[in-house]
Amino acid sequence: MTALKLSLYEDTLPAAADPVYLPALARSLFVVQGALSVESDTGAQWLDTGAALVEQSEQTLLAGADGATLWRWELSLADHGASRTLRASPAATSTLKLEQTLDLPAGYQWLMRCDRVAFPPGGTAWTHVHQGPGIRCCLNGEISIETEGRSLSYPPGSAWFEKGPEPVLAPTTEQRDTTFIRCFLLPRQLKGRSSIRYVHPEDAQRPKVQAYRVFAERHIQLPQ
Repeated sequence: MTALKLSLYEDTLPAAADPVYLPALARSLFVVQGALSVESDTGAQWLDTGAALVEQSEQTLLAGADGATLWRWELSLADHGASRTLRASPAATSTLKLEQTLDLPAGYQWLMRCDRVAFPPGGTAWTHVHQGPGIRCCLNGEISIETEGRSLSYPPGSAWFEKGPEPVLAPTTEQRDTTFIRCFLLPRQLKGRSSIRYVHPEDAQRPKVQAYRVFAERHIQLPQ
């Protein structure tokens, strides 16, 4: 199978900036702050703070009156060496937060999903796996990811990758609510369905305090 990579960028578009043009790629946009209009071959959509979309066509981004800060996930060929920061938009700033090559199992068609996972103080996602890989980014609070024999903590703005089939235990801080935004790839059969599977039978019976909101999901064509 062709080697792929998933990348997460943080883009800041000032108010009244020139339009930003993005090529056709499987992509998710989440508005961290501000608002913007997103034009594509299927129409135009206004995104306020806390909104997201998933698209695969060419896009034009037009910042709102107060500008916009975005998290942008893109799926591309792993051997595409150039960073897809917004180099053609001098008024905008763009930073690569995390990039990861993917090992997708053969035989599936895929969808891209962008969602939000929110925990009350001290909430824990018990040891679990998912049906596909993805990159998460902490929006507020703090979360620890315990997997493959190590534990790392992620404060706001920090991103991490989860393979999917590797078990993860994820406790959060007891000091405040914790929220993260996630973009991941799943087999198409999971459209509209949860991807989480608990590893230990006793965990499957425990109360689940985390709340989910799926912003968008779309069947995608993998890059060739």
